[in-house]
Amino acid sequence: MVEYAPHPLSSLSVEETSLARDIVLASSPDEVIQFRMIYRQEPEKAQLVPFLDLEHAGRLTTDMPRPPRLARVHYVRAGTSAQRKADEIEATVDLNKRNVVSKDVVGQEFLAGLSTWEFDALVETCKESPLLKARIAQFSLPDGFDVIVEPWPYGGMDQPGDVRRFFQGLCFAMDRRSGHPDANYYAYPLPIIPVMDFEKNEIIRIDELATGGGDDALAVTTPKTGPILDHCAPAEYVPELLPGGTRKDLKPLSVVQPQGPSFSIKDESLVEWQKWRFRVSFNPREGAVLHDICYDGRSVLYRLSISEMTVPYADPRAPFHRKQAFDFGDGGIGHAVNNLALGCDCLGVIKYFDGVLVDASGRAEKASQVICLHEQDDGIGWKHTNWMTNRAVSTRRRELVVQFIITLANYEYVFNYKLDLAGGINVETRATGIVSVVNIDPGKTAPWGNVVHPGTLAQNHQHIFCVRIDPAVDGHRNTVVQSDSLPVRMDARTNPHGNRYQVVDTPLLTSAGFDACPEANRVFKIQNLDIRNPVSGRPVGYKIDPPPTQKVLADSASIQAKRGLFAKHHLWLTKYRDHELYAAGHYPLSSKAEVGGVADMAARNEDLLQEDVVVWSCFGLTHNPRVEDWPVMPVEILQLHITPVDFFTANPAIDVPSGKDTASKLTNGSCCRSEQPKL
Repeated sequence: MVEYAPHPLSSLSVEETSLARDIVLASSPDEVIQFRMIYRQEPEKAQLVPFLDLEHAGRLTTDMPRPPRLARVHYVRAGTSAQRKADEIEATVDLNKRNVVSKDVVGQEFLAGLSTWEFDALVETCKESPLLKARIAQFSLPDGFDVIVEPWPYGGMDQPGDVRRFFQGLCFAMDRRSGHPDANYYAYPLPIIPVMDFEKNEIIRIDELATGGGDDALAVTTPKTGPILDHCAPAEYVPELLPGGTRKDLKPLSVVQPQGPSFSIKDESLVEWQKWRFRVSFNPREGAVLHDICYDGRSVLYRLSISEMTVPYADPRAPFHRKQAFDFGDGGIGHAVNNLALGCDCLGVIKYFDGVLVDASGRAEKASQVICLHEQDDGIGWKHTNWMTNRAVSTRRRELVVQFIITLANYEYVFNYKLDLAGGINVETRATGIVSVVNIDPGKTAPWGNVVHPGTLAQNHQHIFCVRIDPAVDGHRNTVVQSDSLPVRMDARTNPHGNRYQVVDTPLLTSAGFDACPEANRVFKIQNLDIRNPVSGRPVGYKIDPPPTQKVLADSASIQAKRGLFAKHHLWLTKYRDHELYAAGHYPLSSKAEVGGVADMAARNEDLLQEDVVVWSCFGLTHNPRVEDWPVMPVEILQLHITPVDFFTANPAIDVPSGKDTASKLTNGSCCRSEQPKL
C-alpha cells in the first residue's frame, strides 16, 4: 500500500480527491446520489502543532509520525427519513487507512450548501416550466430578446414549517440582436422571480415584483403585462460593444522584474519571502487560506481566512426581504473562483496555485490558477532626510500578495492577503462587477435604491465580511487587550496644560463581541503576556485596527439580522475549538437564524486569559448605488490591518535596500522639470 505523505497543510491533490470519492463509494455503493464537495479536513491542532514545532526546529524526519491525512466528503444519499427525499451526509475519510472514519447526517433543520448542478437544474426547470413560459409570454418581449434566469439562493425562509430546499431565479431579457454572447442582459430586468422546489423538481410559483417608486404601494396590486422593456436601454461593458470604443491615449505600464521574484516556493505550498514563511492552501468553502505564518523564525498566526460574507438588500417590498446571500456559506465559493489570467489579474513574475473541485459524480477536476502570488510596489515604505546634510534615505514598501477572485452571478469580489517588509499583514477586499438591479417604471424613483439607467433600479444593500484570525503570537497562549486613547482633564498637578491624553489598556478576558471606536482610536492588541519586549518592557503583540464600518442595518427582529448575527459587532473573541471556522455557522443556506456561528461560540463565556484565542474581524461596505456604478462598478476597497506592536526591537524594515530604480526616467514632455528646485 502506498503511504501518502504530503505536508499536513497542503490541499488535496486530484489523486487524493479521487481516492476519497472511491472510498466513500466502496463503503456505500448504493446510497450515493450526488457529490457536493471534497476537501482536506485539517488536522486537529493538538496533533498539528507538535509536528510544526519539529518542522520549525529542523528536527523533522521522514519516519516521524504525521497527523492523519483526512478528507471531508459532502454528498447526497437516498433518504432514510419520511420527511425528506434525500439525506445530506458529511463523511470523514482516512486516506492512509483507506476507510470511512465517520458519517454525519446534516440535521433536518438545516440545508447543505448549494452545488453548481443544482443551479443547472434550476435553469433547466425554468426552461421547461409551463407556468413560467405562460408568464413570460405576457410581457410581449421584442423580437430578438431571450430570457435569462440567474440562479440565486432563496434567502431566509419566511413561511411556517420546516426549512425546504427552495431556489429562486432572477429574470432578465438579453438582446441577441448584436450577435454578441456578452451583451449585458442586466439592463433589461423582468419583474418576476420563479421559485423552485428542488425536491419536487418544479417551479411551484412565480413571485410578482413591484415596479413602482417610493410613493407607490409596497405590495404588487396588478401583475405587469404587455411591453415591459420599452423604457429600458442598452448598457454595454465589453470593449467591442462600447459605442465610443476604449481610450486610445493610455500607454502601457509594465511591471518588470529582470532578476525574477524575491519569493520561493517549496513542496507546492510553502512560501518564503523576505523573512516571512507560510503555507497556502485552497478549499471550496473559503478559497485561499494562509497557515503557519512566521516572520524571521517567530510565530505570528496559525491560520488566516475569509470566513464568511453576507449581502442583505434593503428593498422593503416582498419578496426582496429574502434577498440576502451568504456567499461563502450558501454553497462555498469553489466553483465561483476565477482562473487568474496571466498579465490581467496579477502582474509581474507570478506563481499560480491550482485547486481541486468535484462534479456531481465526484470526479475530481483541477481548477487552474485559482490563487496567484506576486510582489507589488505600494509606494514609500519609510523615508528620512537629514536636514543638515540634505541626505535622503528612502525605501519602497513592497508587498507579497496572495490573491483570489470570485464571480457570484452579477458581482465580483477580489480578496488579497498582503504581507509587507515591516512585518505587517493587510487583508483587503475589493467589490466590483454589476450591481443587482430590478425594473422600475419610467419617471419613478425610490428611497431604497437609485435609478442607474433607464428602467433600472439598483437596490441599496450591504456587503459584510468576516475575517477569521487564529493568532499564534510567539506561541498559542495569547490575550487580547482593548487599547483606547482617551482625553485627560486639565489638572494643575497631573495635566497642567491640558495637552496630555492617556492610553487605557483593558484585557478582554471572556469570549464576547466588541466594537470599533474611532473617537478613541480603539485597537485590539493580541499579546503574549509571557514574553516581554526587551526595549519597552511590554508584552509582545500584534494589533488589529478594526475598520469602523457600519454594522448590519436590518432591524434586530428581522430574519435578515437573525441569520447574520456575526454582523452585529466589529470584533468577536472566542476560544479555539477544532473545526469552528465559519462565522455564520456551517449551514446558513435558507436559515431563519444563525446557528453554531460566532455568536453562539462567544456565548459560551469562556476564559480567554492566555488561552488559545480566535479573533473574528467583521467589516463591510454599505452600498448605496451611484450612477457611476453602472454598468460595471469601479472597485470599492476595504482593508483590515494586522500590525506588529512591540513585537520587534526596532523597525524590522530598517535593512531594506534604498537604491534607486534605474528603470525610472524623465518624461519627454513639458510637464516635469529636469531638475528639482532646491528648498
